[in-house]
Amino acid sequence: MAGLAVVSGVGLVVDDRVLAGAPIWAKPFKFSVSFVAYGLSLAWVLSLLTRGRRVGWWAGTVVAVASLVEMAIIVVQAARGRRSHFNYATSLDAALFNAMAVTVVVLWLGTLAVAVLLLRARIADRASAWAMRSGVVLALAGAAVGFLMTQPAPGQRRGESDVVGAHSVGVPDGGPAMPLTGWSTTGGDLRIPHFVGMHALQLLPLVVMALTALAPRFARLADDRVRLRLVLLASGVYAASFGLVLWQALRGQALTRPDAPTLGAAGWILAVAVAGTYVSVRWTGRPGRSGRPGRSAPVGAGDVTSHITGKDLVA
Repeated sequence: MAGLAVVSGVGLVVDDRVLAGAPIWAKPFKFSVSFVAYGLSLAWVLSLLTRGRRVGWWAGTVVAVASLVEMAIIVVQAARGRRSHFNYATSLDAALFNAMAVTVVVLWLGTLAVAVLLLRARIADRASAWAMRSGVVLALAGAAVGFLMTQPAPGQRRGESDVVGAHSVGVPDGGPAMPLTGWSTTGGDLRIPHFVGMHALQLLPLVVMALTALAPRFARLADDRVRLRLVLLASGVYAASFGLVLWQALRGQALTRPDAPTLGAAGWILAVAVAGTYVSVRWTGRPGRSGRPGRSAPVGAGDVTSHITGKDLVA
């Protein structure tokens, strides 16, 4: 995928063709970069499994192969100057898109298998464990948004239309869009919740890493219960944000043009995040591991990192 990102980047520079309102190599570039992040995160998660490692290896291999097949089709269609998604213009286009649809289902099922293994795994550091569990579940939810895109848009009919499906809601694909991402600025865009959900697998573990880095400077973050509460809060806020952008897209509303209900819901999510952070940090509760209320044994950055990198796992 890293190699494909380089190839696609070169294509963006030397090939000035445009398809559906975007540079023809933009989709291969974005997909390959996304798969780099997804693949690295999934590989790291698999390394932390304490049981079912062989099943996890096969699930990861299935995900890698399915990703490669999907990207091969996307690149071939880009080189041909044809749409890769929702394209039924010719029998070849339809066959390629249907093959890609199968790979997406296989990829989703492979990730589901990893999620089940991760939910059963016993990982010593609870904050790390729940960051990864929440991340992979939200990644599954984000990937599932892709299935909504395959439904016929208004005016499309299966077996009759050259294009069946769309990522935009309320407006045609290929209209005015945000720079870099290509997300619609005039209507809803299902690629937004798709992106937000799938990349929870990278962002939530980053929360743990940030807390780890700050633990030596802030004594309360050395308490494993505080870190766990903050990770659970971050997971809940992230899930609510994913639900919000999905709701916004399904209503045909552009990300850059939120209405009053959307802004109100965003305000509530922000308020919960702020209040939850304060309570998570300030609440002492029962004695920590050190035996003193609200404190735990001093933890250095290296100690916490050992949990995150899998050196301190329990069977």
